[in-house]
Amino acid sequence: MCGIVGIVSASGGTVNQEIYDALTVLQHRGQDAAGIVTSKEGRFFQRKDNGLVKDVFRTRHMRDLHGSIGIGHIRYPTAGSSSSAEAQPFYVNSPYGIAMGHNGNLTNADTLAQEIYREDLRHLNTNSDSEVLLNVFAHELMQQKKLFIESEDVFNAVKSLHKRVRGGYAAVGIISGVGLVAFRDPFGLRPVVVGKRETPEGIDYMVASESVAITGLGFTLEKDLAPGEAVVITEKGEISYQQCAENPTLSPCIFEFVYFARPDSMIDNISVYKSRLRMGEKLADKILKEWPDHDIDVVIPIPDTSRTSALELAFRLGTPYREGFIKNRYIGRTFIMPGQELRKKSVRQKLNAIDLEFEGKTVLLVDDSIVRGTTSAQIVEMAREAGAKKVYFASAAPAVRYPYVYGIDMPSPTELVAHNRTTEEIAEVIGADKLIYQDIDDLIQSVSVGNPSIRTFDTSCFTGIYATGDITPEYLASIDSARNDDAQTTQKPQGQETVGIYNGA
Repeated sequence: MCGIVGIVSASGGTVNQEIYDALTVLQHRGQDAAGIVTSKEGRFFQRKDNGLVKDVFRTRHMRDLHGSIGIGHIRYPTAGSSSSAEAQPFYVNSPYGIAMGHNGNLTNADTLAQEIYREDLRHLNTNSDSEVLLNVFAHELMQQKKLFIESEDVFNAVKSLHKRVRGGYAAVGIISGVGLVAFRDPFGLRPVVVGKRETPEGIDYMVASESVAITGLGFTLEKDLAPGEAVVITEKGEISYQQCAENPTLSPCIFEFVYFARPDSMIDNISVYKSRLRMGEKLADKILKEWPDHDIDVVIPIPDTSRTSALELAFRLGTPYREGFIKNRYIGRTFIMPGQELRKKSVRQKLNAIDLEFEGKTVLLVDDSIVRGTTSAQIVEMAREAGAKKVYFASAAPAVRYPYVYGIDMPSPTELVAHNRTTEEIAEVIGADKLIYQDIDDLIQSVSVGNPSIRTFDTSCFTGIYATGDITPEYLASIDSARNDDAQTTQKPQGQETVGIYNGA
């Protein structure tokens, strides 16, 4: 999962600082690399590198990012993306000069890479499928055969791109001499929102992965891009939208609401915060129905994402809610760290238990989800070391049993603790006395209440049913071997020939 942002300033002032600020707001979506590209008078200015936003950009870098149009990107780590050369945005100079950043994963990236090389006669420099997406877009724009590109030509290029590309993707780009473009995949798997801000000089526009970046910078949320829709904002500040997919179907990723998005964001007109409150309500109702005589003394969240659900769960159970773990704010999100050993090491550095909240008590720990089980097992152990009499564990999401292929790093089923295990067996693995999972129907209802017009969500990591309908066992096997923990902890030597295209977002 990654974060994207783009800004067009009506005043002609530089946008570098606001893009930087937006990326810091979206930092939860990726902590591996960051990049900004700005444009002025047909020239692009770029800074990107591995690291957090605050570490990648210094004053000397910001001074060199000129222009009133710019895009930014933050990346979370996946296999094939360890090099700073694969930080985004990417750039091509044919045709017209295009820079692009992307959030998601192309499921036919290998096929597209071969087409780009053999048919489009273009060259790829990295393993990233984001570079594949950029080159497909550049080729389709070139097919318009125009010396001077207009908005309609950009929309036509996106239409052709949608016909070639498969998977989940949200992209933002700059086209030299034209302006800013953003588009969303035909299933709306990855989020994109648009905002505007009135100024004396005219209207500033902004696109971002989450609404919190829009409102945090003083913009007003205008709309979510519809699945398959594209927006073009010219250098003059003229904005236009167009549906570019033939059969768009809104099926947003439900894991955005479970874990990735900030609680103060709105995605597809659904409040992430309210969704998580309802997840807590549903989970409490399940406990009261199946375990009315429970002996839970206290409900303790595993910070930070689960706090909202845990608080509502405790209220509905009539059980005290306590903060039992204190989080070190300077450790990244362990779920998106590459490699099992790094995740294990970071959990103890990340959390510290308050013994007084555990001593002699039967505690219910609440987390947003359980993926590999590494963090859960260590936290259960910490609770026991702090003096808990019994440790129960509740997940606000159902069991994650299947790989997720649209841009979240859950590629290997053998590394998912719920794969081929019963709930009782999972409880034994993580060391809990009892384990309670959210039901899939309750999760869907918790989110869909916010926007009843959405008929389907992508719940593939829970159900194994993939929205795009093109995921085969062979594809799952290929990403398993390419992106499991062993692959993520093995560094590719410099200069080695690249094999395959990996998720760049």
